[in-house]
Amino acid sequence: MGDPEVSRRLVNVTLDNLDDLPRRCRRCVFWELDPVSGERAQQSGDPALEKEAWVSSVLLEWGSCGKIVYVDGVPAGFVLYAPPAYVPRSVAFPTSPVSSDAVLLMTAHIVPEFAGGGLGRMLVQGVAKDLTRRGVRAIEAFGDLKWEEPSCVLPAEYLLAVGFKTVRPHLRFPRLRLELKTALSWREDVEVALERLLGSMSPERALRPV
Repeated sequence: MGDPEVSRRLVNVTLDNLDDLPRRCRRCVFWELDPVSGERAQQSGDPALEKEAWVSSVLLEWGSCGKIVYVDGVPAGFVLYAPPAYVPRSVAFPTSPVSSDAVLLMTAHIVPEFAGGGLGRMLVQGVAKDLTRRGVRAIEAFGDLKWEEPSCVLPAEYLLAVGFKTVRPHLRFPRLRLELKTALSWREDVEVALERLLGSMSPERALRPV
């Protein structure tokens, strides 16, 4: 993955490229619906349609809510994020609510064959740059301290490794926070500041498929 000939491209999630998410993630509405509605959609509805409706609504009302990274034109990973008001599942965690000044990093995924190439860090950097430009103060996320296999909740180890700090401890699902004002406080270009903030580690080994 270190080959300079390899083309990497980070783009916003839109209705046109939503099908580039892995099929399981494309049909997953864990974050987008409350637990009862989510269960109903999985059993008798169309979760893929619910996902599309959610993305459409957030794009119209708030703006960009996800990034997809392509390697040589192949979808290699994605990340989704939104204000907690758009994420019903966020209130179901023991360490909720998400702070009012933060946007929730919902979930991320790296396709297994592209793991270990720094794409996870690239996705988080892309989110940070986007939100900093939009005046958001921080990103928060729920981590899983006992993460062992693919799930919709990110490993706490991964979040800590890319710069998040625990703000609400819990034995299983701590809430973590990445301050974006730190980047703005440096008298440097935002891109350079964020590289300094987020670019020191590459913990792809902790970010496995969801």
